[in-house]
Amino acid sequence: MSEIDAIRQAARERGRQLNLPYAGALRPHEAYRLMQSGARLVDVRTQAELYWVGQVPGSVWVEWNSYPGGARNSDFVGQLAMLTDKTDTLLFLCRSGGRSHFAAGVATQAGWLDCYNVLEGFEGDRDPVQHRSSVNGWKLAGLPWVQG
Repeated sequence: MSEIDAIRQAARERGRQLNLPYAGALRPHEAYRLMQSGARLVDVRTQAELYWVGQVPGSVWVEWNSYPGGARNSDFVGQLAMLTDKTDTLLFLCRSGGRSHFAAGVATQAGWLDCYNVLEGFEGDRDPVQHRSSVNGWKLAGLPWVQG
């Protein structure tokens, strides 16, 4: 079994254990490896988050909700369709894995065949003093990202 197949299998097993409505759930380093093999990383954070917090080079961006105010992006599926093909493997990323969970589910319902949530997200969970990027997540894993 190849490394990529093993990653997909582990993600699918997590998906079954968590009863997810999409293909599976990935750890950040697994998502990065799939991205290197041709999967598309879809960042669903707000434009403000991308600018102020950072972003992953090579990712595509489709806001799940807007800033300020948090209104849901009513054209999420349409914008996703303009940037990806329904046969692409899509890896959804947000701050901590919540919005990307919903985005992966909506994309799957809309006909994308191979959708995954990136657990931990870009910044990860909060630490005991409520700060992010110190417990887990894409940034803490030392994976590529840029700011501003």
